[in-house]
Amino acid sequence: MKSMMTVLCTVLALGAASGCQKPEDKRVGPAEQAGRELDKAAVKAGEKLEQAGDKLDAAAQKAGEKLNKATEKIGEKVEEAGKEIQESAREARKEKN
Repeated sequence: MKSMMTVLCTVLALGAASGCQKPEDKRVGPAEQAGRELDKAAVKAGEKLEQAGDKLDAAAQKAGEKLNKATEKIGEKVEEAGKEIQESAREARKEKN
């Protein structure tokens, strides 16, 4: 995600640099102004995408932690059930003898 954003920003920066007017010409035409606005919008969009990716990463991390805890609890319950089954089987064998 971050490498994609880096590539996007680099391409936009190169595009903006190649479309600039000569340094001695201080006037900004409508096409250049529109290009600048597009560049700003692309940078903002990239920042928002990166923030969204970070939020998704954090949510996935939390979900993974919760899943691990739930798996541990299930394992404990299965282990308890197994012990109870073994104990019941022992008692049943004792009663037979």
